[in-house]
Parts: sequence; C-alpha cells; structure tokens
Amino acid sequence: MDTNNTEVAIFAGGCFWCTEAVFLELKGVSEVIPGYIGGAIDNPTYEAICTGNTGHAEAIKITYDNREMSFGELLEVFFATHDPTTLNRQGNDIGTQYRSEVFYLNDFQKEMTEGYIKLLNDENVFGNPVVTQLSPAPHFYPAENYHNNYYNQNKTQGYCSYVITPKIDKLKKYFQEKLK
Repeated sequence: MDTNNTEVAIFAGGCFWCTEAVFLELKGVSEVIPGYIGGAIDNPTYEAICTGNTGHAEAIKITYDNREMSFGELLEVFFATHDPTTLNRQGNDIGTQYRSEVFYLNDFQKEMTEGYIKLLNDENVFGNPVVTQLSPAPHFYPAENYHNNYYNQNKTQGYCSYVITPKIDKLKKYFQEKLK
C-alpha cells in the first residue's frame, strides 16, 4: 500500500469485536486494531475497561487506502452497523465503554462527521436523534492480543453468532460493492 494514500480513522461503536469484524471486510482497509481511547488512565486493560470506571471506550483504529475507501464511506458503514441513537449502550452491552463516538484526527474528519450526523438527524434516518459523540483523538491504546480478529477466530462462540454475525450479514446485504 502506498503510504501517501494511507489514512487512519478511529471509531467507537459498542463492542470492538463487532466493529472490528465489520471493518475488516471492507475494500481498502489494511488493518483494524481494537483498543481503548478517551479515558483517564494510561495503559488500560480489558478488565479495567469492563468496569466502566476508566472513561475509555472500546474502539477500533482503522488504517485504509483513501483511493479505495473514503472517510465518508467509512462513516456510512459505521453509522449503518450500530445504533448511534442509544447513549452508552449497544444492545445488551451497557456502559460508557460501549458509547458511540468518532475520534477525529484532523479538521476534515471533524467536519465530515458533523455534516453526516446533521444529515442523519435532518433526515430522521433512525427515528431518534443521533447521540454519537465527536471528540479529538487522544492516545489510542491497542487492546490485548487475544482481541485481534476475535470474531473470525470465534465465530461459533455465542456472542459472535448471535450479535456479530447479523451485523456481518447486514453489511453484506447493504454494502456489497464496498466488500473485499
């Protein structure tokens, strides 16, 4: 991949196993790293995050080639594959660590996200207001190695088959042209 066209996006959309699985399927995406962002302590652990007391969100850091996938297209997939209208919750996952948030890395990402959220709300796409937060990206801490590619290595595990597989099916149904 030509590094001149390589960009990074950081999204929190609930459980990072779910979001990682979705974005690994997209054209132009070369890497998706699950991790933690936006909290009060350095080098958090999964166990600490799960308490909901650190202030971190489970998030993914996406490296992609902007010739194959734009930031706008990533936003489209992000908002379509989780519920951006529930505060600190995705399905049965409840707590600030499961919040919906875009951590922007530059003014372009900030403006694109603001515009996209405004469009979604103006069009009343979800029937409820989008509560996705928008924040400058602080330090991103990669999660422990066993979280990497979790869904693809654990597809028969209950959470994966009941929660993540339907998200992948939705992705394949509505975004086929964006898939690898």
